[in-house]
Amino acid sequence: MDLAYLAEWGNLLIRWLHLITGIAWIGTSFYFIGLDNQLDPPRDGNPRVKGEQWSIHGGGFYHKQKYAVAPERLPETLHWFKWEAYWTWISGFSLFMLIYWGNASTYLVDPAVLDMPPWVAVLVSAAMLAGGWVVYDLICRSKFGEDETKLSIAMVALLVVVAFVACHLFSGRGAFLQVGAMTGTIMVANVAMVIIPGQKKMVAAMQAGQEPDPKYGRWGKQRSIHNTYLTLPVLFLMISPHYPMTWSHPFNWVILLAITLAGALVRQYFVSRQFGRNPLLLPAAATAVVVGLMVVLRPAPNPALAGIEVPPIAEVHAIAAARCATCHAARPTFEGIAAAPKGVMLETPQQIRRWAASMRQQIETEAMPPGNLTEITQEERTKLLAWIAAGAPAQ
Repeated sequence: MDLAYLAEWGNLLIRWLHLITGIAWIGTSFYFIGLDNQLDPPRDGNPRVKGEQWSIHGGGFYHKQKYAVAPERLPETLHWFKWEAYWTWISGFSLFMLIYWGNASTYLVDPAVLDMPPWVAVLVSAAMLAGGWVVYDLICRSKFGEDETKLSIAMVALLVVVAFVACHLFSGRGAFLQVGAMTGTIMVANVAMVIIPGQKKMVAAMQAGQEPDPKYGRWGKQRSIHNTYLTLPVLFLMISPHYPMTWSHPFNWVILLAITLAGALVRQYFVSRQFGRNPLLLPAAATAVVVGLMVVLRPAPNPALAGIEVPPIAEVHAIAAARCATCHAARPTFEGIAAAPKGVMLETPQQIRRWAASMRQQIETEAMPPGNLTEITQEERTKLLAWIAAGAPAQ
């Protein structure tokens, strides 16, 4: 069976698994953060209970309690929440390896940014994934971790450095996914390396008849809060390949930071609502960031199109056949491509006219061909854009 065909199915199934487990993890995470933020003082005055909440859902009433450290004794059944996070990372990392490492020359490397061998790009990418967690964890365990304000400043500085470096090493598309993979790795490592081990030590202490050390609860809560503010930015980075207007911009690293800020502001708004506050300044600020990006990213008139003669469809067809149809065809000839990306086929004049509007953004942002693998010239891009701007005439 064709390896490219199997890769397509692997892509589909792993991506589906990633979405399923990601939804489960985010839902659980958001629920418990919301629960923590909406606890009321216990009515029975139990000194061990930090807070409680009554709620109704699915036709029934629920009564939840959170202990300041631990209950007097362990219950027979204790539910853990970890596999949602683990499988989200396993599936996401598998997808990242399949697409961005397996096709590094196409998706990770852009000679216009930095011309490096694909194997070097993969090694650098792997080092950044591991290094991101190590640096983040060291900062959290340092004195910065004892002061949330200083810690927040350090984390923002780390993000700025990572975004700048990634966008100057990899293709724009690859850089955004690299930062997303790094952030996701940090989030799941928070669960696997801090939260769950701390909870296991608390359970072990109770089984030994000892009072658990409350520091493990504090550390776990801190990392959970970090995760909740990283969630929305990571979701954007997951879908960013579909929006080349963001990662193809010369200052794509600034755009990445701006969208991350917008996501964090939106999350802060919901957290504030859970505390009973309604700070409208937060969504207003997030909206201002997005509107600002819309203005900045709005395509400017292309001076190269002024006065240029609109090429005939035959010449447009010839350019598309040479530069686009190796992938965008019923039977792609480009190695590793089993089916036309997004179902877009550009083999005939009729197909080219049908997809003309979609082609404009890809050509204008130079998102396609990825890394300019088919070596389309600037003159050819200008001709295609002039033909599209003229309404994609059939002659």
